[in-house]
Amino acid sequence: MNEALLVSTGVVALGEIGDKTQLLALLLAARYRRPWPIIAGILVATLANHAAAGAVGAWITRLIDPQWMRWILGGAFIAVALWMLVPDHVEAHDRPARSRLGVFGITTVAFFLAEMGDKTQVATVMLAARYEALAAVIVGTTLGMMIANVPAVLLGEQAVKRMPVAWVHRIAAVVFAAVGAAVLMGAAG
Repeated sequence: MNEALLVSTGVVALGEIGDKTQLLALLLAARYRRPWPIIAGILVATLANHAAAGAVGAWITRLIDPQWMRWILGGAFIAVALWMLVPDHVEAHDRPARSRLGVFGITTVAFFLAEMGDKTQVATVMLAARYEALAAVIVGTTLGMMIANVPAVLLGEQAVKRMPVAWVHRIAAVVFAAVGAAVLMGAAG
């Protein structure tokens, strides 16, 4: 369980640096200047999204033979490692609009939707399939999201300007590739 928590936290925290949801956090912080409802919205959206993704990952493990699952997961982790090298950006039409939902509601909806099909959601599915510790994976991936996004909300653009995002993406890619290789070595053995 500790391994699942630590790997999930680290992989998502690294993977989230420079991700579109981190850019969304910056946009929300700059636009609304109300960090606590934004942080709460990120937490709620991430818990809901990653709980669903984790449930899918756990469900998949019951459908697929464990040997095949190792090959699929190993390849998927390596594919996400390559995906990490492609930087995200927020399109102009992705910017949050004013709404009756308030800052918390806007953040929750925007983050939930932004995470759909995102690297961290895919990673959550894979991690839940890899580890038999669903709660640890969900807590870990959510903690990773918060580690990456809370400073973006609190410190705004200054924090991101000082981080070498390309290097963080490369490190995250190496971590994903290493996990994929370890899974594949277990499949070959």
